[in-house]
Amino acid sequence: MEKTNFVHLHIYKLSEKLADEIWRIVIHWNFFAKNTVGIQIVKAADSIGANIAEGSGRGTDPELRRFESVARFAL
Repeated sequence: MEKTNFVHLHIYKLSEKLADEIWRIVIHWNFFAKNTVGIQIVKAADSIGANIAEGSGRGTDPELRRFESVARFAL
């Protein structure tokens, strides 16, 4: 399997837009909400792109599919 430059993948770009939008929303929440559920939502959104990047850097198709599956269920 050829390694993919993940930054050019459409799904990666969408995951980054989603994470950025969630950051913009959560940053305006009150302290309690931001520091309880807000942190969890932001981490979940950020992990989507991270899992796509990690999976695309792996050497086999099964590993890529596993990381894509993790990314799909992050939120």
